Amino acid sequence: MMFSTPDEASTSPVFDEKNIEQSSPMHAANPVVSSAEFLLEQTNVVKINNDAVKRATQYILQKVASESYTPRTWRTHPLHICPPEPYDPDDILTGACLNWIFLISSLNFSFWSEKEGRPDRYGVEWRTSWSSETITVHTGYWSLVAALNRALEEGIPIIDPRFYSSETLCPDSLIAHVFRAAPQSAESMPLLNERLAIMREVGTILCNDDFGGSYLGFLEAFQRRHANQGTALDLVQFITDSFPSFRDERMFNGRRGNPCSPVYFWKRPQILVAETWASFYPESLYTPHPIFPGPSGAHISTLTMFADYRIPQILHHMRILTYPPSLKHDLRTGAHLEAGSIEEMSLRAASIVAVERIRSEMIRCGSDWEASCVLIDFYLWDLAKRLQDGEECIEGIETEDVLPAHRTRSIWY
Repeated sequence: MMFSTPDEASTSPVFDEKNIEQSSPMHAANPVVSSAEFLLEQTNVVKINNDAVKRATQYILQKVASESYTPRTWRTHPLHICPPEPYDPDDILTGACLNWIFLISSLNFSFWSEKEGRPDRYGVEWRTSWSSETITVHTGYWSLVAALNRALEEGIPIIDPRFYSSETLCPDSLIAHVFRAAPQSAESMPLLNERLAIMREVGTILCNDDFGGSYLGFLEAFQRRHANQGTALDLVQFITDSFPSFRDERMFNGRRGNPCSPVYFWKRPQILVAETWASFYPESLYTPHPIFPGPSGAHISTLTMFADYRIPQILHHMRILTYPPSLKHDLRTGAHLEAGSIEEMSLRAASIVAVERIRSEMIRCGSDWEASCVLIDFYLWDLAKRLQDGEECIEGIETEDVLPAHRTRSIWY
């Protein structure tokens, strides 16, 4: 199958949702925001330095302006499969791109390695881009992307829910083959059994009569449910309602008047929606978004950042997050933080609130850049990877030494 490869550059104007939001009716609040604010106060472990938020905001605004960082920057990543333009739901490449995004978001968790920084950590050998013949070893998140791309190139229809939901068509041994490690790797894909179980679950759900065996069918069902008026947050809710493995939620003791209540993080459902939004972001200002064609558009500003282990790391480096000595010690020594522990939830909650404050500061400054937590997260994640690879360093603002990312084995991030 031939795919549309990433754009070399993206210079299209940025669709301005701010004017739409000012004239739109009130939208439901994202429960992730209130959960994070509550957890930040209740856990009282990680703190936010508001002066550093202001300094970092100016730094980020300068960088995104100089780099022309827009939603269409998504199309320039060398391993991405880009959909054809203009949008055509009947084009086989449209469905393929959507299925690819869905499976990646379903499996987008826990890529950190016990052998971080060593050549024998888990990695996947594949080309540096769709348009290059140069072979490299991809690690971290990109190992997942490279593994799926390699399988497609080998003729394995790994992104088709009808295929990967079937133990007959796609036995466990074939999935293990798809995620096989590079020859020098001494590790296998983390949580491979959990990923396999999730593939079976989400594939089976997509193959029911309502969704017709594809993520495109799922989106069409979403649009029917909302009469083509649905927003990004509506789609997040539809995803969490439909797929148990996307319900990134925990019970937390301590809400006033209710000793045990749910708190929401929703990392993978929100990133699935954000990737869907960015990948199909129209080139023209005057073209409605094909997935969110209603008068409010996607209303993407209702989504939060995606609470994982990479963004807290760079927020601390930029002095936005401050840690107590005990947490710094745990990070430096590689101690595992249990999923649902006070420290782990505080790190995730503080990251969400911090990026919300960065966005608020951008709006307060009157920035012309589309101030959404989604784009801020995309930018910070890309920046963190460049810092890790030694391709860039932060200059012009005070920084802390880069601490290791926190280690939590979890299907949620």
